Amino acid sequence: MNEMLTLDAALARLLAAARPIAETDTVSAFHAAGRVLAADQRSAITVPPHDNSSMDGYALRAADLSLPGDCLPVSQRIAAGHVGVPLEAGTCARIFTGAPVPAGADAIVMQEATHATEAGICFDEIPKPGAWIRRAGEDIRSGDTVLAAGTRLRAQEVGLAASVGLAQLPVVRRPRVALFSTGDELVMPGEPLPPGAIYNSNRYLLRALCEALGCEVLDLGIVPDRLDATRDTLREAAAQCDLILTSGGVGVGEEDHIKPALIAEGALESWKIAMKPGKPLAHGHVRRADGSRADFIGLPGNPVSSFVTFVLLVRPFILRRMGVMDVAPATFRIRADFDWPKPDRRREFLRARRNADGGLDLFANQSSGVLTSTVWGDGLIDLAPGQAVARGDTVSFLPFESLLY
Repeated sequence: MNEMLTLDAALARLLAAARPIAETDTVSAFHAAGRVLAADQRSAITVPPHDNSSMDGYALRAADLSLPGDCLPVSQRIAAGHVGVPLEAGTCARIFTGAPVPAGADAIVMQEATHATEAGICFDEIPKPGAWIRRAGEDIRSGDTVLAAGTRLRAQEVGLAASVGLAQLPVVRRPRVALFSTGDELVMPGEPLPPGAIYNSNRYLLRALCEALGCEVLDLGIVPDRLDATRDTLREAAAQCDLILTSGGVGVGEEDHIKPALIAEGALESWKIAMKPGKPLAHGHVRRADGSRADFIGLPGNPVSSFVTFVLLVRPFILRRMGVMDVAPATFRIRADFDWPKPDRRREFLRARRNADGGLDLFANQSSGVLTSTVWGDGLIDLAPGQAVARGDTVSFLPFESLLY
C-alpha cells in the first residue's frame, strides 16, 4: 500500500483496529490512579447525607431575628460527626463546619458576623433562609452513576469513589507492550561508542512513554539486523504481549527486516502518512500459536519522528484498547511569536513552548533528529498542509501534558 494517508485517516484505521482488552482486575482505590474503569460505578449513599453547615457559626431560624444586632441564647453545641436535637424556638445552636443542621434551623450565620454578649450571641446581619447550608444530596443522590466505564482515573476520580464508600474498583488489565529496536548501529548507554554507532535513545523514550500510559513493558532489547532474528523476536513478543512496538526498520532498505518478518509471521500494512516529522509507519499483527494475534506498530527510527508518531497515533491506540473513548488531546489557539514562511506540503508538527507574554516561541532546529527540541518545548504546533505562519497569527497548540499521559 503506497498511498499517502492523512494523519486523521491513519488514526481512524488504527482506532478501528483497536480491540478492547477484555480482562479486568479489582484493585484498591488507593492504587487505582492511572487505571481505566471497567464498569460503571454507582453510589449507594446520598452526598451529603444530610443538610450540613458550610461554615463555623450559629444555626438559627431566620424569622427569630428582626434587626441587625438582635441576640439569641445558645441552646446547644453541634460539632462535625455529631447530631444535635431539634432547635428550640428563639435560640441558636453553636455549629461547626460539616455538622448536621438541627431540625427547625433554616440558616447559618458565620461566626465572623456575630459577637458575644451577656444576652447571648448577637448577630450583625439578618441571614436569608438557606444561608451557608449545604443541602442533602446536592452533590450525589443514592443510585447515581458517579463514574462511567472507560474513565481514566485521576486523583479526582479516586477521591470521588472514596467519597461514596467504594474501597475497590474494577479496572481494565494493564496493556502489555513488547518493545524492541532494530539496527546494528545501536549501542546501549554506558557502553563505549564505536565509530558509526549511536546510543539507543528510542528504547528509553518509548519505554517511558508506554509506562506513563500505565502499560506493562517487556523490553526485548536490540534485535540484530537479520530476518531470522527478527521473526524469532516477533513470535516471542506475540506470545506474551498485546502490542509489539518497534522503532526503525520500517523502510525499504536491504537491512530493514521488519516488513518481511511481519508478512511471514502475520500481516502488515505499510503506510506513508502525510505528516512531518513521522512519514513512515507500519501496522499489522503477529499470529500466535493458538490462532489469536498481537498487534504490531512500527515507528520511524529518527527520535523526534518516533516521539511524535507515538503521541499522535500510538497513545490513542493504546487508550482505546483500554476502553477510553475520548482519546483526542486538548488543543488550544495561541498567538505565534515567530515567522514560519516556508511550510511543508504535509501536515507539520513544530516543537514550541509558551512564553511569559502568552505567545509561542519556536525551537530553532526542527530536524527530526534533534531530540533536544522535545525537552526545550512544552508542546507541538499543529500546522495544516501548506500553512505558513506570520508573527501574530493564531495557531493550534497541543501541550505535552495532554499528549504524554
